[in-house]
Amino acid sequence: MPRLMAAMAANRMRTRQSYRTVSRMQRRRSYMENRMGMRQDFQPAGEPEPQYAEPAPAAAPTYATELEQLAQLRDQGVITSEDFEAKKKQLLGI
Repeated sequence: MPRLMAAMAANRMRTRQSYRTVSRMQRRRSYMENRMGMRQDFQPAGEPEPQYAEPAPAAAPTYATELEQLAQLRDQGVITSEDFEAKKKQLLGI
């Protein structure tokens, strides 16, 4: 019985030591990877991330041209005056 208890204790100590060793190795590896620049993003240390050009802003809608087109449609009788006024209020945010 004492031998069995000693063997179990030794096995438990070996397991703990092995866990500590693996944890220590992982910490060292991650420290060295960060220091040497072998990070997960594969960017060498000290090298800035690539800069991308900003997308050009979309052309601002010209309300005047849209209103002119709507006025022409109103004058041609394609849309009613009420439709024109409703669309004008929607465009101008009134």
